Amino acid sequence: MATTLTAEPGGLRVDVLMREVRAAAVVCTALVAVSALAGVVWAFLAPTEQLLVVETDRGTALTGESMHRFDALAIFVLIGIVLGVLGTAAAWRWRRVRGPVLLSGILLGSLGGAFLMKVVGEAVAEQLHTRPQHPALHSIVDFAPAVEGWAALIAQPLVAAMVALLLTALSTSDDLGSGQLLPFGGGRPDPAVLAGPQYGSAITYGPYPGGAQQVMGTREPMAPFDAPGSLPDSGATR
Repeated sequence: MATTLTAEPGGLRVDVLMREVRAAAVVCTALVAVSALAGVVWAFLAPTEQLLVVETDRGTALTGESMHRFDALAIFVLIGIVLGVLGTAAAWRWRRVRGPVLLSGILLGSLGGAFLMKVVGEAVAEQLHTRPQHPALHSIVDFAPAVEGWAALIAQPLVAAMVALLLTALSTSDDLGSGQLLPFGGGRPDPAVLAGPQYGSAITYGPYPGGAQQVMGTREPMAPFDAPGSLPDSGATR
């Protein structure tokens, strides 16, 4: 039987690298744009905090209203998680460009999208819930929701990285289905035959031929072995 090994894959290919970079840029831009729209959605979903004006330009939060800060932050994180899962799953469907370049585009788009979602969401919330400059005493004022702290921005890229890692682990192909064995180029090599079928084994096993060039012919009958302890027939008469 012939021995077959695979040749080494090709080196860096500029055309493949440029294609993956363009795809990563498209994915990054799409994630940022979708995250900006998600910021608008968050501005409508996040609850406001109501304060009672007790003095000029000073107010105190009503009972239970301070919990809305956590609610606004939780809604922001949940939206980021959904975007991280759906965005990575959608980008993974682009089979030809799977690899580290696409992953970089997903992570950059998720991180930039989370930041833009915060900026756009807070700006839209300020327009939806405007408060007077000098409210009257004992009046109730609505404070627009805000994302407190930068830790909430990590949720979307973190979930995106975890989903990409899970999809990579579940892939049954070494090239992730992209057709490129190397990260930046190099297609699947053709098999190289190192030993053809004409080179057979010279070892024979009993009546069975071993080499490929050995021709099957008429075999002579095999003489049976003498029984143990028997003497050869000398032809002498007893």
